[in-house]
This record gives sequence, structure tokens and C-alpha cells, in this order.
Amino acid sequence: MSFQEFKFHFEDFKVFSIKDILKWNSSFDSRRLVEWQDKGYIKKVVNRWYLFANQKRSVRLDFLTANRIYSPSYISFHSAWAFYGLIPEGVYAITSATSLKTNMFNTDVDTFTYRHIKPSLMFGYRLVDVEGNHQCKIAEPEKLLLDHLYLYADLKSSKDFESLRINQTVLKEKINTTKLAEYLRLFKNRALEKRVKAFINTYPLC
Repeated sequence: MSFQEFKFHFEDFKVFSIKDILKWNSSFDSRRLVEWQDKGYIKKVVNRWYLFANQKRSVRLDFLTANRIYSPSYISFHSAWAFYGLIPEGVYAITSATSLKTNMFNTDVDTFTYRHIKPSLMFGYRLVDVEGNHQCKIAEPEKLLLDHLYLYADLKSSKDFESLRINQTVLKEKINTTKLAEYLRLFKNRALEKRVKAFINTYPLC
């Protein structure tokens, strides 16, 4: 099989796995992947996941990569704060929530970090368009806020919340208080309820 034939089939995948390849061609020789990496045609992201080396990178494509290489997961925490324009700076890693164990992958593409949450809390994300017909999963602003306060339980005081450097104008625009209350009830966590109340005292939503 030539690389041109392979690329013609998988270029629209953006990120592809050994499983994807074998589904297409069960007799595919995986040694080809090593050869194509050596030639600079493809890059390994993590074990069994690859992308084309000349593919133009973007934040959304990195989000899609994060979704795929460790699934189920969705973008949340610092990456989502930055995506929505809620914090002034970019972030050094792609951050996600997952029902799998907490993990981190330092790759040639980016650093991907995953924080564990209970399977029952894997809700409240939306689909955002990526190039082509792909979509990535990212926390809704309301769920992002709850995810962050849930896992970063040391954030309790106004000083703690101010250290996040959140843009309050954008926060008011993005947060639906009714949805926030609905999602908060689903957490069934009294300590989180107290932290959310303290957060809103620091960053009023209305």
C-alpha cells in the first residue's frame, strides 16, 4: 500500500487510530506506520493514535484530538475558560474531564491532561465544529464552572476566586443562572453548593 493511498482515505479523519486502520484494511502491516513516522509523513500522538505531520494545527483540532485519544472525555477546566474568553491568557495544556482515571500525556503535538469525575457527572457539554464534518465536546459554561469548583475544592474565598482572573462581563453573558442551578442540583454536593454561593458573591451573575 502506498502512502498516497493511505492518506487519501484517512486525511479527513484528522486523528486516526490503529483500530480505524484495521477496520478499513484488516491486513494492514503496522510496520508501515513506523516507516512513515521515520519519513516525517505522520506523527504519533499517543500509543495507537496518529495524525498527518503536515496537517495544520488549531485549538479546535487539539480539542478533537483530546476527545479521541482518551474517551470518554470532554474539554473543561482551564482550556474551556480560555475558549470562552473567560480568562485573559492561553493555557499550556489541553485540559479535559473524564470518567476514566486521571491521566496526562506529554506529546509532540501538545500536553493533554485529564481529571477524573464520577460517571454520573459526565453531562453538560456541547458539540463545537472543527474543520470538515468533525465536532469536539466541550463543557458548557455552566458545567465548566461547576467542574472547576468541584475538583478545585481549595477555591473557597473571594481572594481564591479573584486569582482566577475571570472576566466578569463575559461571565454574565455566558452563564445561564437557571441552567447553573439545574446542573448544581445534579451534583448533589452540599460543599459545592457553598463554594458556588461564595463564587457568585465574588462574581455576581446579575
